[in-house]
Amino acid sequence: MANRVLIVGGRGRIGSSVAQDILTYTDAEITVTGRDPNGSLPAELPSDRSRYLALDLADSAALRQAVSSSNLVVHCAGPFHYRDAGVLKTCIEAGVNYTDVSDSRSFTRRALDCRELAKNAGVTAIINTGIFPGVSNSMVRRDVEQLDTAEHIHLSYVVGGSGGAGVTVMRTTFLGLQTPFDVLVDGKLQQIKPYTDRETIEFPAPYGKTGVYWFDMPEAITLPETFPVKTVITKFGTSPDLYNHLTWFVAKYWPDSWLKNNSVIEFLSYVSYGMTSVTNNFSGVGVAVRSQVSGIKNGQPAKVRSTAVHPNAATATGIGTGSIAQLMLEGKLTKPGVWSVEQALSTELFEGAMQSRNLNIEQVFL
Repeated sequence: MANRVLIVGGRGRIGSSVAQDILTYTDAEITVTGRDPNGSLPAELPSDRSRYLALDLADSAALRQAVSSSNLVVHCAGPFHYRDAGVLKTCIEAGVNYTDVSDSRSFTRRALDCRELAKNAGVTAIINTGIFPGVSNSMVRRDVEQLDTAEHIHLSYVVGGSGGAGVTVMRTTFLGLQTPFDVLVDGKLQQIKPYTDRETIEFPAPYGKTGVYWFDMPEAITLPETFPVKTVITKFGTSPDLYNHLTWFVAKYWPDSWLKNNSVIEFLSYVSYGMTSVTNNFSGVGVAVRSQVSGIKNGQPAKVRSTAVHPNAATATGIGTGSIAQLMLEGKLTKPGVWSVEQALSTELFEGAMQSRNLNIEQVFL
């Protein structure tokens, strides 16, 4: 019998990208869920191996039934700032493996709190598996492995326009402006305000030199847990640069009460999405990731830098999560517990998955 994969929130652009990757690289049958009782499969998914299921995550009985009928659950129903770990806990109770595209620090903490429950149940749960976080984590792991001692990690990301995703991605950006966050710098935790400390980073073409800003990402908590480093920096920017300046202005000058108001977040998200629908025509919808790890090699200071670029950020997310799903379905990625990508995925498996999907990652010593 074919594997059965349940993709929660699979009708969105991220979820459908994940579904397409799984259908391409496995023989699994896909069930995609959405809240609309009259919903249907995304047009790009083949009906012979896919079906649509109306599912309200608040309906625990329906969720349990859907999970129990699956070999793997992929959670794509963001924004994850709003999500508890209910889907993960349901998977643990049902003994079903789990992965997700989560990108929220608070959700990551809630998921990691379930580590012992998952381990005791023999359930493998891999979180934060998209492009960033996700592929970015594995890029860091591969860079760290090139050094005798890793000390500083600097991760930077840039997305063109909407990234080929829906309005949910816009919500995620503005939700990330709501509160300061802790980061590890020179061995000490520091509290950072979001979208501050602009830095110009050289990304691969077509982005070139692009401004990036502090942004709250799950890697900021999982990488120090995985590697004994002194500093982890996570910075994010957009193209065209106009959006960086507008987001910086909102983060710096708008009252906290506005940024924590759901109506304001919705307004900003839809306005931004409308703007990118125009600028996507010249900015593109791609993504670039740069990992730079500094440390010691053969007794001397050394740096390793990796870069990856893809013309569609939503598709790249599908590659990250789909490759993890494939490895889990094939039994090549089995590690009971809850883990971030760099904690569970070997560099050998990572390189093989990226090569099979033609996602080229350049690595250089500096």
